[in-house]
Amino acid sequence: MTPLSRAARAAGEVAFGARAAPWTVSPEDFFTGSEELRGLFARLINARADDVALVPAVSYGLATAAANIRLAPGQTILILAEQFPSNVYAWRRMAEEQGATLAAVADPPDGDHSAALLDAIEEQGDRLGLVACPHYHWATGAAIDINAVGRRCRSLGAAFVLDVTQSLGAAPLDAAEADPDFIACAGYKWLFGPYGLSYLYVAPRHQDGRPLEENWIARQGAEDFTRLVDYQDAYAPGARRFDMGERSSFFHVPMAAAALRQILDWRVTNIADTLAAMNDRIADVFAPIGFQPRARRLRGPHLMGLECDGAVDNALIEALRVNKIHLSVRGNSVRSAPHVYVDDYDLDRLAEVIARLGRN
Repeated sequence: MTPLSRAARAAGEVAFGARAAPWTVSPEDFFTGSEELRGLFARLINARADDVALVPAVSYGLATAAANIRLAPGQTILILAEQFPSNVYAWRRMAEEQGATLAAVADPPDGDHSAALLDAIEEQGDRLGLVACPHYHWATGAAIDINAVGRRCRSLGAAFVLDVTQSLGAAPLDAAEADPDFIACAGYKWLFGPYGLSYLYVAPRHQDGRPLEENWIARQGAEDFTRLVDYQDAYAPGARRFDMGERSSFFHVPMAAAALRQILDWRVTNIADTLAAMNDRIADVFAPIGFQPRARRLRGPHLMGLECDGAVDNALIEALRVNKIHLSVRGNSVRSAPHVYVDDYDLDRLAEVIARLGRN
C-alpha cells in the first residue's frame, strides 16, 4: 500500500465531519463526486469517463469481465505463472464453467516475460480465447508489452483483460493503444487511494453487458429522487451499469479523487522517471551481496525484483526489519517498490545496512 497523501487524508477528514450532518447531503451529491472520480481515472488511462465503472475490488472487476466474455468449449485462457491470486481464481472458475483450458506461462530463463507470453499466444493460435495478465508482474516487476499482446489478441479474435494494480499511477498506460476488453485496478496501491475502492475500464464493445448486481443508482433517471419507484429497465449510459452499489461512498470518493488529482498533477511519466532512477541506485546497492534485477528493458520503472541464488538470507530480512527498511520478500527475490516520498537519506541508510551485511 502507498500511504494516503496529505491531500487525500485532508479530504477524508472533511468527509468524516460531513457524515455527522447527513441533512447537508443533497440528491446531486450522490452523483457529482463519483462522476468527477470517473473522469479523473479516465484521464489517467486515456479513456472516456463513460468507459469507467467504480467497483469495490479488483476481484469484483475481474468477475464482471468473466461474466461478460464468452468462450467456446476447448478454448484456452492464458495467464502468467504466479500471478496475483485475484487474477487467477476468476479464470479458474470461468474455465470450469465454460469448458475452457487454463494455461500459465512460466517466467523464462532469459527474463523476457513479454516474449514468452507472445510465443505462447502463437502456439495457441485459433484455440486462444482470452489472455488475462498484469502490466507488470507483482513479484518480479517483469514487464509485459501490453500493446503487442493487445494487437495479437485482436487479430486472433481473443479477449484481453488487464490487471494494472501493480503499475497504474507509477508507469504510463494508454488504454486506447492497448485496447483491452477490460482493465481492473485497485485504488490503494500506486494510486494513493483508500482501501475499498477500485476501478474497472470497460471497452465500448462490452458496455451493453450484464452487471453483477442490480442497484438503483445505475439506472436511467436515478437523479430524480421523486421518481425512484418508476422502475426503469434502462441503465445509465456507458460503463455505469457495472458500478457497485453505494458507489457514491462519501468517505472513499473524496479521498480517491484528491489522490488522482495529485498524480495527474505530478504526471505519471515524471513519477516513472523518478522511481526508475531510485531503483537503479537500489540495484547498485544490492549487487555486492549477490542480488541482481532483470535487465532494465525487461522490468518496470517502479517495481523491481532483486533475485539471488537460493533462498533470501534471514539475516538480510532481519537487518532490514530492525532498521525499518520496508522491502518485500517474494521467493528468491527482494522486491523494491519505492515512491517519491523516499529520499536520499533513506537510500543512504539502505546502502549502509547492506554494506555492513557485506562485510560480515
